[in-house]
Amino acid sequence: MSAKVFPGRYTAESHGGIVVFVIGMRINKWRAVHKWLPVLMAMPPMIKELAIHKELGCLSSESFFKLPLTFMVQYWQSEEELHAYSKGQNHMSAWKTFNQKAKNNDAVGIYHETYMISPGHSESIYVNMPEFGLARALGKKTITPATSSARQRLQKQQ
Repeated sequence: MSAKVFPGRYTAESHGGIVVFVIGMRINKWRAVHKWLPVLMAMPPMIKELAIHKELGCLSSESFFKLPLTFMVQYWQSEEELHAYSKGQNHMSAWKTFNQKAKNNDAVGIYHETYMISPGHSESIYVNMPEFGLARALGKKTITPATSSARQRLQKQQ
C-alpha cells in the first residue's frame, strides 16, 4: 500500500449535497468465465474515463473485492451528472453488451444503489488514514475541539 497516510484525525469538507453510488457484480458460477468476465472487463474503461474527465461529475471512487462479489463506491457532484453519464456512449455501449450477454445468463449478477445526501446529513472521521471516501471526494480538514464528535460534525454542517 503506497497511499500517503495522514496522521491524526480528520473529517471531510462540508458539502452542498452529494450523491453516493454503489455498483458491483457477483460471480454466481465460477466455471462460466466466458459469461462473467466480459461483465467484469466492461468496468475498467468507464472507471478510467471518470478518473480522467472530472467534468463528468464523478468526484472519486473506491473499489473493493470480496469474491465472489466486487463493488465500487462512487461520489458524484449531483444526481443529474450521474444520470447524464448513465446515458452517455461508453455506459450505454457497456449496458447494451451486458444485456445481450446476460439474457438467460445467471452466471453473473449486477447491482447498484444510489443515495442522495443532503447538506447536514452525513459525517465522517478518519484516523491515521490516507484520503478516503468523502474526504477524498470533497477534501479533508483537521478535526478540532468543535468537531470532535459525530454529533458536533453533523451540527456544524447545518
